[in-house]
Amino acid sequence: MKNNYKPDYNRVISAALNKTTDYLPLYEHNVSCNIIEELCGLELDSKMESRDPDLIDQAFRHIAEFHISHGYDTYSFEGCFTHIIQQGKGLTGEAGPLIRNREDFENFPWETLTAKYFDSFKIYFDSIRRTLPEGMKITGGVGNGIFETVQDFIPYTELAYLEIDDPDMFASIWQKVGDAIHKVWIEFLGEYSEILAVGRFGDDLGFKSAPLLSPQVIRTHVLPQYKKIVKEVQSRNIPFLLHSCGCIFDVMDDIIDDVGINAKHSNEDAIAPFQRWVEDYGQRIGNFGGLDMDVICRESEENIRQYTRNTLGKLKKSDKGLAIGSGNQIASYVPPANFVVMVDEIRKFRGA
Repeated sequence: MKNNYKPDYNRVISAALNKTTDYLPLYEHNVSCNIIEELCGLELDSKMESRDPDLIDQAFRHIAEFHISHGYDTYSFEGCFTHIIQQGKGLTGEAGPLIRNREDFENFPWETLTAKYFDSFKIYFDSIRRTLPEGMKITGGVGNGIFETVQDFIPYTELAYLEIDDPDMFASIWQKVGDAIHKVWIEFLGEYSEILAVGRFGDDLGFKSAPLLSPQVIRTHVLPQYKKIVKEVQSRNIPFLLHSCGCIFDVMDDIIDDVGINAKHSNEDAIAPFQRWVEDYGQRIGNFGGLDMDVICRESEENIRQYTRNTLGKLKKSDKGLAIGSGNQIASYVPPANFVVMVDEIRKFRGA
């Protein structure tokens, strides 16, 4: 494909709003800096970690140029909320609970979180604003959803015990975390709305066969916190995309009808092919993703090309609300050549 691509973030906005686009936008939840470094011979991670505005500007210019050269209209960036809690270590099981009882909960410095968040991430959002090329914006914003953040305070197993042992505190932690993230979103949108094509957070609610929480817990404790954030984003005329892995069909109607998301990302063929998401929900929301990570990571070039063509061919009757890429993200373990093959086949299909 020619590399004189001219991005237009309105394509991704239109897809998120479940509208037709002039051709199929590419979308990734993230492309690892390691992948970009390997494909382009660049140094990004050290620049991003330097806290030097000039070096960070260089990194974001390279990231934007990489995405444009591969046919993207936006790139993804989130400042993850868990970074200021336990750096995600509670969520991943590397650390125990930060809050073990009501006293811990009451004594935690909740009022400091907004300032701590921007102490960590303002330098990056400012750099994005300085360096975005014409026609390009980001998808993202304040990363981590409610469930992931709660688990960084109280890891999953301990959270399950808490639901039984102290139902009042179990309810309180969802509310308090939701309020804290909502406050950060309000400040973020007040300062950075102009860089944002689509607002988004990732919150993996499911595993391969079912949600990780009971549907009733999700409806009672998680979705009301989603709703206030989603409405805040949409109040700026910015659509909202939920990234959630897992089998969450039991609560999808609630997420669409009660929360009011505009679009959904993440799919895995072992749970359901992308076509099912499009057929079941494509009249109501945009659907992003499509291509199973296992195929992209493990298969040969020809198999990836054939699989991509087959997936796209099944979507021909769907003429709105689509953005295509991996069903998860281009993580550092993805073979860079396989990512390039996937993108090349999508661009051949769409003609640009």
